Amino acid sequence: MLELKIGIQLASLKLPFKKALHIAGELGANGVEIDARNDLKPQDLSRTGLRQLRKSLDDRNLRVCAVGFQTRRGYDVLQDLDRRVEATKQAMQFAYDLGASVVINQVGQIPAEPTGPRWDLLIQVLTDLGRFGQRTGAMLAVETGAEDAETLLRLIEALPDGSVGINLDPGNLIVNGYSASEAARMLGKHVLHVHAKDGVRDLAQGRGLETQLGRGAADFPEILGILEEHEYRGYFTIERQHADQPLVEIGQAVQYLRSLV
Repeated sequence: MLELKIGIQLASLKLPFKKALHIAGELGANGVEIDARNDLKPQDLSRTGLRQLRKSLDDRNLRVCAVGFQTRRGYDVLQDLDRRVEATKQAMQFAYDLGASVVINQVGQIPAEPTGPRWDLLIQVLTDLGRFGQRTGAMLAVETGAEDAETLLRLIEALPDGSVGINLDPGNLIVNGYSASEAARMLGKHVLHVHAKDGVRDLAQGRGLETQLGRGAADFPEILGILEEHEYRGYFTIERQHADQPLVEIGQAVQYLRSLV
């Protein structure tokens, strides 16, 4: 049976950081995802601050399940690339210092064909980040949704083993017209973290919409079963970007996930 560890993305609660941490504990989460670009920047946290944060987490029986670090550009873009890579490494070290082993980001536009300068640059940078992650103890997890699972798998298989993993986001996949279950099947052995997010396709308008967890097209019981086959033992972290009542909906999402096991 899959061990269901539930996380809450603190940014989804739309509350000040300390209040969000308190509410996440009250809602019954096992862990929290911290946004290292907007909520809590590594360079702004002293060693004393780090110890205080760890104590605050311990007091609430919470762990940091992942660190989000969404850069404005991908690792396939030369502009400011060195600074972006260094900042990513800082986020990876920050994650490890907080007891997390996953940093989530989109990697940029993956070329359709595995050739050319853009592809080579992406491979070079992700290989470097992979080596750093192996030394540090926190790996980069590539956010799903911008491309199909086959394209992501091609990228991962072109890298040295253990360079990067996958943050499986069913909602993102559905919104962009892809199958979340198929992505879970193809990428399952590489999944480091899961965003528990749902979505639907509005066929009339030709676009995707995020929905409350359990009310969209993502078949979470099936996804859990697929991940169990791959012996996934990571977190299912609730993300809700566009909620009218974030606390209510995230609380209901926790209960929905609990009902699946």
